[in-house]
Amino acid sequence: MNLNIKAAAENSYDAIVVGSGISGGWAAKELCEKGLKTLVLERGRNVEHIKDYPTANWNPWDYPHHGKFTREMEENHPIQSRCYAFDEATQHFWVNDKENPYNEIKPFNWLRGNHVGGRSLMWGRQVYRWSDIDFEANAKDGHGVDWPIRYKDVAPWYSYVEKYIGISGQAENLPQLPDGEFLKAMEMNCLEKHVAARIREHYKDRIMTIGRCAHVTEAHNGRGPCQYRDLCARGCPFTAYFSSNGVTLPAAEKTKNLTLRPHSIVLEVLYDESTQKAKGVRIMDAETKEVIEYTAKIIFLNASTLGTTAILLNSVSNRFPNGFGNDSDQVGRNLMDHHFGVGAGGSFDGFQDQYTYGRRANGIYIPRFRNIGGNTNRKDYVRGFGYQGGAGRGRKQTMDGIGIELKENNTEPGEWGMWIGAWGEHLPYADNTVRLNKSKTDKWGLPTLDIDCNFRDNELAMRKDMLESAKEMLEAAGLKNVGGSDDMPPPGHCIHEMGTARMGRDPKTSVLNGFNQVHAAKNVFITDGACMSSSACQNPSITYMALTARAVDHGVNELKKQNL
Repeated sequence: MNLNIKAAAENSYDAIVVGSGISGGWAAKELCEKGLKTLVLERGRNVEHIKDYPTANWNPWDYPHHGKFTREMEENHPIQSRCYAFDEATQHFWVNDKENPYNEIKPFNWLRGNHVGGRSLMWGRQVYRWSDIDFEANAKDGHGVDWPIRYKDVAPWYSYVEKYIGISGQAENLPQLPDGEFLKAMEMNCLEKHVAARIREHYKDRIMTIGRCAHVTEAHNGRGPCQYRDLCARGCPFTAYFSSNGVTLPAAEKTKNLTLRPHSIVLEVLYDESTQKAKGVRIMDAETKEVIEYTAKIIFLNASTLGTTAILLNSVSNRFPNGFGNDSDQVGRNLMDHHFGVGAGGSFDGFQDQYTYGRRANGIYIPRFRNIGGNTNRKDYVRGFGYQGGAGRGRKQTMDGIGIELKENNTEPGEWGMWIGAWGEHLPYADNTVRLNKSKTDKWGLPTLDIDCNFRDNELAMRKDMLESAKEMLEAAGLKNVGGSDDMPPPGHCIHEMGTARMGRDPKTSVLNGFNQVHAAKNVFITDGACMSSSACQNPSITYMALTARAVDHGVNELKKQNL
């Protein structure tokens, strides 16, 4: 790989990609494979696949502090440490909050990793296609603007991406959750199979299936298979789960068209008034603070939803006094995240002669069954939710006995139990915003972000149904001691932030067209979460990947026609 640590003598490329995470890695792979000399700019440090996963094979006794949070960890990561995947073995993948501040106008957990690969090293790896129910929702109920695309536009690109990265899952033939290109599905355990069967018996409008996840369960393109360690947050030395570091960036490197420059904070997109196109980007070297300009024919912004928006808002010119491409005043608006942290759990008396083997890095999925037509439609809220979760058998915990007897009693398996939690759609509200705050700066002297985002009445009404439906299904499946809870974490905590530079049909009400091009500068593409016009209820990353591959294909074709 051409690792451009310092400024190259030649600063002109065919394409520039800002960000190296899930969508940026895909943009790099596709651009390089189509023959474009491509510069990938990453604001954080380099992370080499396998080599830079220092804790991937740690044993429990290898932890210097037994996995506990130290005072230094809490001081440097007060926001990041709220994430389930943050611990002593993974802290190096999460940003230092003291060096990367932002301003919570309302509570918002911005969870992020600034390094090569970004959150593709840290994601939950659940991948669910959207359907026309999702792409048509805005037009039908009037929230947000109509998507300029439909499922048929993205479907072949879902297949293209899935075949390449490897998705394990089970086909279910559901209109609200289109099937994909699946490798062998992971297996549900005995209690999950029991609950799935009871749900199918009890309900005509819902099912439970195994999660669809970006783990190869069999040898695939020289990778994997998954070893069922469930240590994914540390980085996978088997390349069994998809990451930019293990999959797309090596593919880009193989073409010899890739130049990767870490420690590169993109300050702004540069606009050329004579051509009415972007001509490049201006960066700051994160280590030296040197300011450098790079030029290219085509630019992909994939710095993550809020990172991309910060760049747009900071890119001010005579043509764009309010930020690059911001003619519609929609840059920084319509911030969304999924709302979750609500569900139910219970215990089960049976299967005392059965246990599980290995640690499956996946759970179950109950697809959306509300507001998809007919008797499923509700009057108290719009849109819908799905459930994720799983069953397991813990260790018996008892105080019976003394010494060896006590120890042996506590090594016996306990009872089976199951938990399901809901992920719900967040509507696009124009006043859920992110703005630049130039009076509060970070360690590089750059503006910070004011994030003003919350959930509203529709989400709160949905959560009541999320809780009650979870309890109802578990009770119908024969579980005992079923109880529900609603912790209501703030937006951002689901790490599915999206919106803020949405796609649309009308340049007056949107930032991007149907191929993810900025309306007013069509050689700039945005294919990370910022482009989303609504949030649906499914994990969004596979949609980002499909939109990225589609946008690159369109962009390169337009370049060949000399339209960009």
